[in-house]
Amino acid sequence: MIQRVLVDGREHDRISVGDRGLHYGDGLFETILIRDGMPCLWDRHMARLALGADRLGLPRPSPSMLRDEAVRIGTELDHGLLKLILTRGVGGRGYRPPATPHPRRILLSYASSPSSDPWIDGGVAIRFCETPASVNSHLAGIKHLNRLDAVLARREWDDPEIAEGLMCDEAGSFVGGTMTNLFVWDGVALATPSVTRSGLAGTVRAVAIEAASRAGIACVERPVTRRMIEEAVGLFLTNARIGVWPVSRLADRLLDPERLPLDLLSAVRRTAHTPEWSDP
Repeated sequence: MIQRVLVDGREHDRISVGDRGLHYGDGLFETILIRDGMPCLWDRHMARLALGADRLGLPRPSPSMLRDEAVRIGTELDHGLLKLILTRGVGGRGYRPPATPHPRRILLSYASSPSSDPWIDGGVAIRFCETPASVNSHLAGIKHLNRLDAVLARREWDDPEIAEGLMCDEAGSFVGGTMTNLFVWDGVALATPSVTRSGLAGTVRAVAIEAASRAGIACVERPVTRRMIEEAVGLFLTNARIGVWPVSRLADRLLDPERLPLDLLSAVRRTAHTPEWSDP
C-alpha cells in the first residue's frame, strides 16, 4: 500500500493529464529497497537513473534534491520500497518531445512487512513465458517506463506458487525474468544474459557480477539459450526488492539450491539488503 507521495517535491498525488509519461511512457523509474529507514544500493540506482536520463535526453535531476525528497518519505519506513518516477513532463500532442522539457519527479513510498524468504524456505518455482522480450539496443539496460512486454508475460499465469517467469527475445535468447535478472550456474562458472540489446542492467545483477569476480568465479555476460538453462546445475534470480532468489523448480524440473555457490549468493544478498546513504 502506498504510504506517501511527493510530486515535484510537494506532498500530493495529482499530475497533469498531459504528462508524457502517461501518453507515451516517456520516462524512467527506479524501485529502491528501504531498510531501517534508509535506501539500499542508492548510488547504483542514481547512476542508472542518470544513464537513462542521458539516453532519453532528459535533464538529470539533482542528486541532492532526490536524496532530500527520499529522506522526507523514506525514513519513516522500517521496511519497504521507494519508487522514483521521472517523466519528461507535459508536452504537446504527438511524439515529438518539447525542445525544453520540464521533467516531473514522482516519489512513492510503500510500507511492507518482511514475508517468507525463499532464501530460507528452499528457493522459488519459476516457469517459461511465451511473450517475447522487446529488443532495442538504445533502450536496453535502462529502466524506462515502457514495460508492456513484461506486463503481458506476467498475465500468463496466476498460480501463486510460481514466483517468476523467464522471457526470451524473438531469436530465442533469454533476457531474464519479467522483473528479475537471471544467472545460470554450470557447476564451475556463471553466465548471465547480456543487456546490450534487451533486458535491464539490474543493480543487484551488477553486485553479483562484481562479487563473482572477487570470489574468483567466472561470470560471462552472453546469450543464454534454453539448452543452457535446461542443463544448468542451478539458477538464481536477482533484483533490488528480492535481493537473491535461488530457483528450486523450473517448469517440471526440480533443482537443488544447495548446488549453487552459496557463499557468493550470501555475499550478494548481504550487499543488496544493506542500507546506505552516499555523501550528497
